[in-house]
Amino acid sequence: MTTILIIIAILILYIIIQYNYIINLENRIKQSKSGIDVYLTQRFDLIPNLVECVKTYSKHEENVFTKITESRSKYFETKNLKDGEVVNKEFKEIIAIGENYPELKADEHFLNLEKSLSKIESQLQAARRIYNSCVTKYNICINSFPANIIAKLFKFSDEDLFEADEEASNNINIKI
Repeated sequence: MTTILIIIAILILYIIIQYNYIINLENRIKQSKSGIDVYLTQRFDLIPNLVECVKTYSKHEENVFTKITESRSKYFETKNLKDGEVVNKEFKEIIAIGENYPELKADEHFLNLEKSLSKIESQLQAARRIYNSCVTKYNICINSFPANIIAKLFKFSDEDLFEADEEASNNINIKI
């Protein structure tokens, strides 16, 4: 009888420890997703400055500026990483427009914005890698035996990795 109680106690202790470990991994995913959001927000906060700077040199790209403003607003409403990637694509178009104006490329304000954006881009890439690492570790945990039994018992499910859409990896085609 004592042996059975010890086995049950060990089993309950294992379930508690494993459950807490999965919760810890789940919270790391939330934290790393928040990190992506912080860098996207920083980048999006720089966009109006960049848009104004580029606008003075390129009046005829008004539709690009309108699209990026709308997409930026949509991201802040949804906080969906996919909406953030849409802004990413449009953001690259603004940089490409700026690169096509020699006077603008020499503008100190534009150069400072470009440096800031470059720094944020590298931080954003790092945040995405951290997020994917956390998701991978979590998914491996909840799909590996015996943790998968506890994961199913408490209805934990796989998380999706962050993936840029196909369009975001294509070169930007700018018509000036």
